[in-house]
Amino acid sequence: MVVLTVRDGRDDLGTTVTSFTSVSLEPPMVLAGVASASYLAEVLGRRERWAATVLSAGQRALAGRFAAAGRPGARILLGGEPHHRGARSDALIPDRGVTALECETRQVVEAGDHTLFVAEVLAADYAAHREKPLIRVNRRYLAGT
Repeated sequence: MVVLTVRDGRDDLGTTVTSFTSVSLEPPMVLAGVASASYLAEVLGRRERWAATVLSAGQRALAGRFAAAGRPGARILLGGEPHHRGARSDALIPDRGVTALECETRQVVEAGDHTLFVAEVLAADYAAHREKPLIRVNRRYLAGT
């Protein structure tokens, strides 16, 4: 599971995305799918830089908070959770994940009811090699192996 965050002026937004994948090694690029009708998709359309945090197995509650309908801003969702601002994206980044990537959108593709944001990875904010990823299969969370 991945939490995508972006700073929009004074506001910080975020969501849990299930569509996230590597696209290219050179340059390093990723793809994130966001519901087209969401406010986050609108913000990502005007803010090129954002962050993607691959959550660790112990962050199930955080994934749920960022997936909830009608959720508040990312600052409130991260209240009580260790986090920081990314140096390249200025987005809020939860600590204790598997890794966090700071990205810049290079291409936007409409695909059904989702918008795909293809982005270059500007920096790996951190990588916690000992952490296991949070995985969701058939609507159930599983601890990564």
